Amino acid sequence: MEFKPCSEDALLVTLGDLIEPSLNARVRLLCEKLKAQRLQGVLEIVPAYASLLVVYDPLLCSYTHLVERVQALSLAFSTEQVQEVYLVEVPACYELGLDLQSVAEQTGLSVAQVIERHSGRDYLVYCLGFLPGFVYLGGLDPALKLPRLATPRLEVAAGSIGIANEQTGIYPIASPAGWHILAQTPISLYTPTKEPPVSIFAGDYVRYKPISLKEFQNSPHTLKRTLVPKDSLHA
Repeated sequence: MEFKPCSEDALLVTLGDLIEPSLNARVRLLCEKLKAQRLQGVLEIVPAYASLLVVYDPLLCSYTHLVERVQALSLAFSTEQVQEVYLVEVPACYELGLDLQSVAEQTGLSVAQVIERHSGRDYLVYCLGFLPGFVYLGGLDPALKLPRLATPRLEVAAGSIGIANEQTGIYPIASPAGWHILAQTPISLYTPTKEPPVSIFAGDYVRYKPISLKEFQNSPHTLKRTLVPKDSLHA
C-alpha cells in the first residue's frame, strides 16, 4: 500500500497497479470502511481501479493522521468472500452501434458474433469517472479487444455503449468519445436532480440485454438492479 499527497488537501492511496477484480474489491472495502469511520475533516472518498483518493480539510485533519487511520483500517480487512452482488440489466440497441460493422471486420467476427460476445457476459463496474455517471466495466471478451479510435469523435449520443482495450463503458451524456461504439441504451444513467444522481455504482455488475430499434424507440424502459448470487453471473 502506497500513500502520496495529491495536493494540500488530498491523499492518494494505491493498493496495486492491476485491473483485477479482487484488488478492486479491496479498494471498495477500504472505501466503505473509511466512510463508516466518519473521520472529522474527510470531505470525499473516490474509489478507482486500484486506488482511492481521500479529500480532506487540512484545518481539521492532518495528512499524517489520515495515513495512520487508513493503515489501521487496512490491517482489519476481512477475507470473507462476497456472496451476493447487484446485477444491473441495461437494454442495448446494437442497430445503433456506429462501429459495430468496423469492429466485426477488425476482429474477424461476424456482426452477430460481436453482439453475442459483448452481451454474453456480466461486467464488473470497477469505478465511475471521466463523465458524471460514466461506468468503467472490466472483463471484455479478449476477442473484442481493440485499441481506442485513432481519431476520437467530437460527440456521441447519450447512452452510447463503447469498447476499448479490455473495457466496455456507457456514455451517460452526449460527449466526445474515443471508444468503438457498439450499441446505445435508451436508459438515462445520470440525472443531476435525483439523489443519488447515478443509477449504477462501483461494485455492481452490468449485463447488456439486446433490444431492437423498434423497442428502443417505442417501448418504455427501466433499469433493473437486482441482488443476485455472485456465482450466477456470466463470465
